[in-house]
Amino acid sequence: MMRAFLAVLSLMISFSAFAATPWNQWQQVGRATLSWGPFEVYHSQLLTPDGKYQAGKWPQALKIEYLRSIDHQELTRATEEQWQALGLLAQAQKNGWLEAVQNTWPDVSNGSEIMFVATENGGQFYSQPANSVLSTPVGQPFSPAFRDAFLAIWLSPATQYPDLRSKLTGASASD
Repeated sequence: MMRAFLAVLSLMISFSAFAATPWNQWQQVGRATLSWGPFEVYHSQLLTPDGKYQAGKWPQALKIEYLRSIDHQELTRATEEQWQALGLLAQAQKNGWLEAVQNTWPDVSNGSEIMFVATENGGQFYSQPANSVLSTPVGQPFSPAFRDAFLAIWLSPATQYPDLRSKLTGASASD
């Protein structure tokens, strides 16, 4: 009897965690696709509760749907390159962020998603495998400093991808 109760309780907690993923109800601010040559790499969306972007206003969610397989080491290398270009690599290395994301992120495949939900207190990654409807938290929550550095890859005026930034923030038409 106790086993059945614990099994039901476990299922309820799992489903309530899924239902508690707030970004599922948030409105899209913008959508953009990253292409590399003729290849599309991912679709990205910026979401907020009211569908409006304001720098430094929380919460926000960045949702990335991958269109090809990429292992977590390559995702980490790409993040390192972006932080280098933004002048944030020394801070990332000092705080161990590259090691943390490499240990947090899964390998991705066509149709899988990684979400970063940013709040006043920092941020949390969620992963959703291809052909799944469940998003689960991955890794531990990150600090506000990490949150700002991670989102800067897409949202900073100094980003390497100004067209993506413009579309994600709603400054120009989405894809």
